[in-house]
Amino acid sequence: MPPGSDRWPPALREQLPVPSRPAGVLIPIMERGGGLSVLLTQRSAALKHHAGQVSFPGGGMEEHDVDVLATALRETHEEVGIEPQYVAVIGYLGPMGTTTGYAVTPVVGLVSDEAELRVDPTEVEFTFEVPLEFLLDQGNQRAVERRFLGHTLAMIEFQYEGQRIWGATAQMLLNLRKNLIK
Repeated sequence: MPPGSDRWPPALREQLPVPSRPAGVLIPIMERGGGLSVLLTQRSAALKHHAGQVSFPGGGMEEHDVDVLATALRETHEEVGIEPQYVAVIGYLGPMGTTTGYAVTPVVGLVSDEAELRVDPTEVEFTFEVPLEFLLDQGNQRAVERRFLGHTLAMIEFQYEGQRIWGATAQMLLNLRKNLIK
């Protein structure tokens, strides 16, 4: 199991698919007005999975993707219009298992201020940015409990300007913070 899957209780892990389908997401770091922010999307309410949830642009690897970087860049271009040449890859976070059977590798990239956002409304309702400084401050996270498949899970979430950032997206942000403050 990929790292991150161990955050679930053993009895729950037995109920979930083994995270084996590769996926890539981009954690887009935007430079705005002298500060850095992280671009997030609210997924379309019409989507089959995770409708209306906050996420990073990304998705499952397709046959023509040579690696998860190619997947993350392709999906980012499809969902929010950022062209790959405007992304300077900073690094990767460890793969994370999801409850839907994906092994998601987050790619951290600095997005040029020349990049233009063009949201695909079939996939994304809207985008928003959260200052990196906000996400790095532990005081801005909160512990919550959530029931899932008969189990109570302790989770961390962020609330920013009315947006709830939780689940795998919040976990990836925690991993990003951990790596940035090493």
